[in-house]
Amino acid sequence: MTLTTGPAPTTDQSVRAATRAVYAAFIWSGMAMASWATRIPQIRDELHLDPSQLGLVLVAIAAGSIISLVLSGQIVARFGSRATVAAMAVLLTVSLIIVAGGYHLGVPPVVLGLFAFGFANGAWDVAMNVQGALVERRLGRAIMPRFHAGYSVGTVAGALIGTAMVALKVPVTIHLSAVAVLVGASTFVMVRAFLPDVPDEAPADGGKRRFLEFWTEPRTLLIGVFVLAFAFTEGAGIDWIAVAVIDGYHTPAAVGTLAFTVFLTAMTVGRWFGPGLLDRFGRVLVLRALAVIALAGLLLFIFGPNTPTAFAGALLWGTGASLGFPVGMSAASDDPAKAAGRVSVVASIGYCAFLGGPPLIGLLGDHVSVLKALIAIAVLLTVAFMLAGAIRPLNPESSKD
Repeated sequence: MTLTTGPAPTTDQSVRAATRAVYAAFIWSGMAMASWATRIPQIRDELHLDPSQLGLVLVAIAAGSIISLVLSGQIVARFGSRATVAAMAVLLTVSLIIVAGGYHLGVPPVVLGLFAFGFANGAWDVAMNVQGALVERRLGRAIMPRFHAGYSVGTVAGALIGTAMVALKVPVTIHLSAVAVLVGASTFVMVRAFLPDVPDEAPADGGKRRFLEFWTEPRTLLIGVFVLAFAFTEGAGIDWIAVAVIDGYHTPAAVGTLAFTVFLTAMTVGRWFGPGLLDRFGRVLVLRALAVIALAGLLLFIFGPNTPTAFAGALLWGTGASLGFPVGMSAASDDPAKAAGRVSVVASIGYCAFLGGPPLIGLLGDHVSVLKALIAIAVLLTVAFMLAGAIRPLNPESSKD
């Protein structure tokens, strides 16, 4: 679903306030997700999970997110982006507290909490992107890539704080509960600055095009597979880098968490400076180069002789993975009249990576170790490299591609 601006009057001050609020929404969302991810190794150890079991537990987040993704368009249309983010902030707070305390009781409370956590993140993500697009149009200049970089800033902050919490041996329950309350309360307050949503006008085709027809478009499907490959590359790094470093290189937990932080930092830098590269060199060239960089970093991470080379690999891996998902979404939106349907198809395909990725790596990890199981990502990066031509803009005059 898309929203656009209408004639409703807004002042420059209100737009600036909304801009700050959208940045905050992205940052807090990233911090919540990274905070959970930094404590995966400790929760795994408490629950005595092997890699395949951990992978299945992690599916709960993806399942909640996918269901939320399907429903969020109607939710935002009914209640607005402001109310949706506020409600999801409350749900996220409750769900993260359930995970923080429930892991002492067993797997079921963790799965329940993670499912609700994923649902909250999914609807929150859609709503803040709707508000971000609205702010972008009011500003009259591109700012959406920077909002997504804000999410990465939040993940880096969450990872650094999580690293400190692990090093200081702060209990998981205290750490995650504190983050949940901070994120939830702050978000609930700051969304008051969001601009009012105004429904989009009727699409150019009069709304007669059926949604299922978008699933028959070759370019849309190819973009979806391209996004899936990069989503798998990104998601596997988020879920498994800390575990892979701890188990594969026999390091303390804090070192594994620091490697995860390096990965997230690289993604943040790539998203902040990536728009300039895209404007100068075009989508296809930049994304193919990033696929090669991600592949090189992945192989260095897996086959490097020591922990420092694993950190260098994580740096390259994160850099290479940074732009695939957002650029794929932009490619699906090239035709504004058909953007909603195409983006929903691409997002649905891409999110399959978050659903199937964790258990796949976990199952492979049972047989060849988590570190070696990450080789599966190399196959998808090769596919992404070959499919990069699909993200070429529909209007060739609008880009170097």
